[in-house]
Amino acid sequence: MTFTTRELGPDDVAASRRLGAEAFGMPAGGPTDPQPVSYPTGMHLWGTFAGDRLAARVIGREYESWWDGASIPTCGIAGVTVAAEYRGQGLLEDLFERVLAEARERGEVISTLFPTAPGIYRRFGYEQIGAADTVEVPTTAAAAVRPGTGVTTRRAGAADIPAARAVYDAWAALQRGPLSRRGVSFPATDAEIVDAVTGVSIAQDSSGAVVGYVSWTRGPNERDPLEVEDLFALTPDAYRELWRVLGSFSSIIETIKLETSGADPARLVLPSAAWRQVRTEGYMLRVDDVAGAFVARRSHGSAQARFAVAGDRLASMNGVYDVRVDGGAIDCARVAAGPGSPGQVATFTPQGLALAWAGVQSCANLRLVGHLSGPTEADQVIDHLFGPGQVHIRDHF
Repeated sequence: MTFTTRELGPDDVAASRRLGAEAFGMPAGGPTDPQPVSYPTGMHLWGTFAGDRLAARVIGREYESWWDGASIPTCGIAGVTVAAEYRGQGLLEDLFERVLAEARERGEVISTLFPTAPGIYRRFGYEQIGAADTVEVPTTAAAAVRPGTGVTTRRAGAADIPAARAVYDAWAALQRGPLSRRGVSFPATDAEIVDAVTGVSIAQDSSGAVVGYVSWTRGPNERDPLEVEDLFALTPDAYRELWRVLGSFSSIIETIKLETSGADPARLVLPSAAWRQVRTEGYMLRVDDVAGAFVARRSHGSAQARFAVAGDRLASMNGVYDVRVDGGAIDCARVAAGPGSPGQVATFTPQGLALAWAGVQSCANLRLVGHLSGPTEADQVIDHLFGPGQVHIRDHF
C-alpha cells in the first residue's frame, strides 16, 4: 500500500477529529462530523494518508520553555494517533521527520511530549526527564499551616491577572522545563482565566505587590475535592497564606487535589507529611537541534569539549560537536555530520543527550546504562554545563 504524508488543512479537520476521538475517546453518541474550521494559531498538524483515508496524525505546537533563566523555543508534540488498521507499519517515522523539520525551521531547538507508551518515542530520540503529578492533601493539613507575616490575600479579578502571570513567569524562570505561558499557544484572556475557575486568590505583601496566587475550583458535590490548578508564590509567607485560603474549606471539603511536579517547594511549608500522589504523567524530551539547544542555554565559568551523537533514527542529531562556555555564554557547532566517531570521542545516544541536557542524569550514570560511551574527557564539562537540577512541568498538551 502506498502512503502519502502532508500538512493537514481546513478540509481535513473533520477527519482529524474523528481519528483523535477514535484514539483518545469517542464523544457521547458516537462519531461526529463537525464543520471544517481553521486550526488554532501555533498548532501544526501533519497526516499520513492511505488513499484518501487519514491513517495517522501528529501535531506540533509552538511553545517556549524555561531552562535556568533562558526561554528555549520548544516544539510540543501532541495528538499522536495511528488508525487501528495501520498500526505497526512505521507511519510515525515520516510524520516525526516532517513535524520536527518544520519546527527546526521555526527555530524550535528541543521537542517535548507526554507519552502514552514511552517505548514508541524512545525510537525517535526522546527520553523521560520528569513528570506532571497530581497529589492529594487533606484540607486539615492546609488549615494547620501557620500564618504568614506581612502578607494578605484577596479574591482576584481580571485586572489582577497580569500580576499573577508575572508571578508565574518569575517562578518558571527559576526552574527547568515549565512552559512560558506566553505566545500563540496561550491565547486565553485575563477574563477567561478568571472565568475558567471558581476563584483565583492572590497574595500581596505589605507594599501591595502580588507575590503569589492560587486558582481553585469547587466541585458541585459535597465530597468532591477542591481542585487546584496553580499554586505559586515568591515568598514563604505567601505560600503559607495561600495554603490557609485552601484550608479554610476544611469544615466542608476533605481533600485538596493539586496539580504539581517534581519536588514542589509549596510542600515545604506544610506542617505534616500528607502529600499523596494519585496520578503521574511522564514528560519526555528530545534535543532536536543539538547546537541550537546548547547555545540557547546559560552556564558559568569557562570550559570546552568535543562530543558526538550517534543512533538518531531521524538523523538530524547525528554528528560531532564542539562546545565552549565562556562567562556564561555557550557556543556549540557541529564540526562533522553523520554518525560520529565512536571510540574516538565521547558519544551520546539521543536519549542520553536528552538526559544530560536536562540535567537529570550525570555522565557517569549515563555510561552505566549505555547512553554514553568513549573517552571521558568531556564528561566533566557536560556535567558542569547542565546538571544537576529539578525539572518541572505544569501544563499538559
